[in-house]
Amino acid sequence: MNISLQEIAFYTVAACIIVCSVLAVTTGRILRAATYLLFVLLGTGALYGILGYTFLSAVQLMVYAGGIVVLYVFSILLTRSDRNMRYCIARGKLASVLVTTLAAAALMVFLTVTNGFALNMIPQGVELPVERIGTALTATGHGGFVLPFEVTGVLLLACMIGAIVIARKRE
Repeated sequence: MNISLQEIAFYTVAACIIVCSVLAVTTGRILRAATYLLFVLLGTGALYGILGYTFLSAVQLMVYAGGIVVLYVFSILLTRSDRNMRYCIARGKLASVLVTTLAAAALMVFLTVTNGFALNMIPQGVELPVERIGTALTATGHGGFVLPFEVTGVLLLACMIGAIVIARKRE
């Protein structure tokens, strides 16, 4: 069995992303959850870097790991949510979550085993030119990404307005 250094790095980063994702969802403190989310987003940027997509990795690190986490932290600090967020979950809901998680994990393992490792399918050193990526991001027609960016901006604005309304003192 011949395992390359790229595969070792991929599996290490993937394991860190899985651990931080679980911790982000299961932690009782909201600021810790945001910190774990930051590590997940940084790991995703690292995966893009391992795959050779340097531009996408830089965008992931700047936009998501930088900007969106800052918005989350400001929203959290505005709402003064420093208390513990432990909730009681019914056994039926917990069982359905576990069954769904196991089914998704089985599907991912099946797809990985039957399709092989992703690095073997991607030609190394081939990256789209930045001009072509920029044209696709600003295109308004078929295959353009202006609408998803606008919808994300409106969603983040609504989150910030909601946090300010919740944080405002009642008179």
